[in-house]
Amino acid sequence: MKLSTRSRYGTRLLLDMARSYRKGPVQLNAIARRQKVSVKYLEQILIPLKKAGYVVSKRGPKGGHMLARPPEDITIGEIVSLLEGSPELLECLANPGICDRSDECLTRPVWKEAMTAMQEKLDGVTLADLLAGERSEGKTGNGGPPAPQTDGESG
Repeated sequence: MKLSTRSRYGTRLLLDMARSYRKGPVQLNAIARRQKVSVKYLEQILIPLKKAGYVVSKRGPKGGHMLARPPEDITIGEIVSLLEGSPELLECLANPGICDRSDECLTRPVWKEAMTAMQEKLDGVTLADLLAGERSEGKTGNGGPPAPQTDGESG
């Protein structure tokens, strides 16, 4: 499975906000600068995050964006599911009826197990967990631990 830049940057966006949790709103242009992502792209990612209740915004001179929930209550799996859509590796896992071989397919159980393992792993890691790892490793700044390379781009 390839994670899109949308999921990777969405996770980095929320991680950046998590660093400032309970300290007040963070301006999107500051996040964009730290994460080396365009403001326009982050604005597009922010829309579904706000609609789903992960982010709230405050207008005005000291305005910006902040997490609507504590970092320990937001899993990476939630973020990826929201920004990627269906977590299924293959369409036939969600809808066996689309393939006339689903009943006798020998590889289908392997794909299902792989998808389940990945989803369980992502659901078991919160923003707070990533920040705790960052602190224990002495890292600060642009996004915490590096994301796995999936498409030739940096995480």
